[in-house]
Order: sequence, then structure tokens, then C-alpha cells
Amino acid sequence: MPTESSSLFAHGSWAEDSRLAHILRKETVGGALLLGAAVIALVWANSPWSASYFAMLDLVAGPELMHLNLSLESWAADGLLAIFFFVAGLELKREFVAGDLRDPKRAAVPVFAAVGGMLVPAVIYLVFAAGTAPKGWAIPTATDIAFALAVLAVISTHLPSALRTFLLTLAVVDDLLAIIVIALFYTDDLQLGFLALALVPLAGFGLLVQRRISHWYLLLPLAAATWILVHASGVHATVAGVLLAFTVPVRPHARDKEPGTGLAERFEHLLRPISAGVAVPLFALFSAGVTIGGLSGFASALADPIALGIIFGLVLGKPIGILIATFLTSKALRRPLQQGLTWPDVTGVAMLAGIGFTVSLLIGELAFAANPEADDHVKIAVLTGSLTAALLAAVLLRLRNRRYRLIWEAENRDDDHDGIPDVYERE
Repeated sequence: MPTESSSLFAHGSWAEDSRLAHILRKETVGGALLLGAAVIALVWANSPWSASYFAMLDLVAGPELMHLNLSLESWAADGLLAIFFFVAGLELKREFVAGDLRDPKRAAVPVFAAVGGMLVPAVIYLVFAAGTAPKGWAIPTATDIAFALAVLAVISTHLPSALRTFLLTLAVVDDLLAIIVIALFYTDDLQLGFLALALVPLAGFGLLVQRRISHWYLLLPLAAATWILVHASGVHATVAGVLLAFTVPVRPHARDKEPGTGLAERFEHLLRPISAGVAVPLFALFSAGVTIGGLSGFASALADPIALGIIFGLVLGKPIGILIATFLTSKALRRPLQQGLTWPDVTGVAMLAGIGFTVSLLIGELAFAANPEADDHVKIAVLTGSLTAALLAAVLLRLRNRRYRLIWEAENRDDDHDGIPDVYERE
């Protein structure tokens, strides 16, 4: 009979689970700000003052040198989301180097779930839109963790920590896969010279952080230079965020200013509030605004094969892909679900992963930048699909909330009052 520690979604270490719980709380707050920004954008874009909204998006700022004379909408997508992907890269590297996911068997679950959650939505999109706009295949493949956690906060479910951690790690892997997709499939005019030059400040940044030199006045110019050169190369500038993050050391060192805390963790503590509280909500404000045109406009948008592919990809493709991949991984590793959990519980979390907002909007802009009508339909579809996935997940998870409350109480029981739940102290 398998032990609890050998089950799927088993508890990790107390240190790692408590760290992830802290991250989830920050992302939940960021999700609320994200939702608020998206609502403001939608209301503004469909109000009598909509002209001022679109004029703001088109406002150009920056020098012409290195193609930096960008609209505010482009600055939000290229600049602000680079911060988001830098934080995601830090989290991913820490998980696989020093976190519980350094165990290949634990890492296999979210990794394969993320892959399944990208492949199936892409296939469903192509079923609907391959003959119309195949370039949008990657739009329904991304998960917005901040949005998903905001939904969890609204429905007040006591979702077990193992499932919350699974959702977080799946979404982080999802982000990395998305940035690979953006780099490989949404780079139209590659300038190898600029890309090669970007390696110089990137190497300088890496050298400094490896030596534990973290002065902002040294690192920030190198990071900016890397971003500018990657942007000039034709590769989407958000890729620079991930590349920079992967150079940052994870494990603590004697030279660290805070003993026991690696540089990656310090950077994450500093930048996650900026990413979740400023960068992503501002991106939503600049990207979610679309003129719907009433019921007739909404119906017209949803009749577009592009929109149908995105909606069905998010609402059906995401959960189906994640469930299939997770089930096959469970069988391959011979690890049953954690005691008290059932496959409908995994289905609820998989449906939450169908909330694809931030990165889906970004890929939509890259895929249909030259087709404003298609881009508008993408926005309507992403919002509709994400909202539908959120509602379905909320219903399913609320039905199980009484059981989740019992699991939550058991997870947080501390009979010896030592500050560590007893479940983490069992052999």
C-alpha cells in the first residue's frame, strides 16, 4: 500500500510549502488588481470616452534609436511583462534547483501537466481556425495564475495546499513554455547581430550576480541593455526577462548579505510585488480594452473561428490536456492521488488553468498585430473563455468545499504548538 509521501500531490517540505503559500497570497492580491484593471479597461473602451482610451494606447514615447519609439500599449507588452517573466524565471529556477521539484518524480507531474495543457488547446484551436488564422494556435495555451488565484479568493474555497501548489508550479512551467513559443514562433525578422550583442550585457549581469554583487546601479543598466538589444533583434523583449533570471544563483552563499537566503529569493521578494501589483495590472489596463459593440457585436465576434478556437481551447482543451497528462503521469509513476482527493478535484484545478489572460492577450497581439479586427475578437474570446472557465471551476470546487475544509483543518493541525503543522513532522 503506498504511503502518503508517495502519493500524487503529496506534501512537500514545510519550508517549501510555507514559502509557496506566501507567494500564493501575493499573487492573490495581484489577481484582484488584475481583475480591477481589466474591468476598468473594458468599461472605458465601451464608454462615451472610449476615444481617449484608444488615444492613450497609441501615444508614442521613447527615442527612435534602437526602435524604442513605442506606443504605450507596446511598452506595456514588451517592457512591463519582461518584469513578469523575470519573476517567473526566478521562481522556475528556484523550484528546480532548490525546491521540492528538484526531485524528478515530483517535477514530472506539473511539467507534463503543463505540456498537456498546451498541446490539447492548440489542437482544438486549429480544428476551428486552421483555415482562417493558424498563427493564433498558441493563444489558448497559457494559464494566468494571478487571475486563477483571485477566483479562488472570491469563492472562498479551502482548496488543499497540494492542489494550490500544483496550480502554481504548473502555471510557472506554462509561462516558460509560453516564452519559448513566443521566441520560436513569433519572431518574424530576426537580427542575429543584435541578438549576439545582447549576450554581452547578459554575461556581465550573470558575472555580477554569480559573484553576489547586487547593486542596482550596476545590474539595472546591464538588464536594460540586454532588454534593448533583444528587442532590437526581433525576438520579443520579454525573453530577456527569462534569460536574465536564469543567470541568478539560487542557493545561499557565504557572501550573501542575508545568510540562508539566495540571491534569486531576494530578487523575487523585491520584484514580485512590482510584477503582481504594478506590471501585470497595467498590462491588463492597456491590453484588455476592446469595443464590444453590444450584443450584436459580441455575437459577431463569437462567430469568428478564431474566437471559437480560443474559447473551446481554454474551456475544454486546458482541463482535458492537464487531466490526461496528469493521469498518465500518475499511472507511469504508480502514484495514486493524495488521500481525500479525487479526480473531480483535479478537474476543478484543471478548469482554473483555463483562465488564460495575460500571456494569451500578449500572444494574441503578436499573432494579429496587423489585423485589428482579429485582435479585437481575440480579446473578446480570451475574456469570454477565461470567465467561462472560472465560473465552471468555481461551481465544481464549491461543491467539494466541505471536504476541502476537513483536509485544510488536518493540514494545519498543530497539537504540539511548535509552529509547524503536525502533518509535516510525521515520518
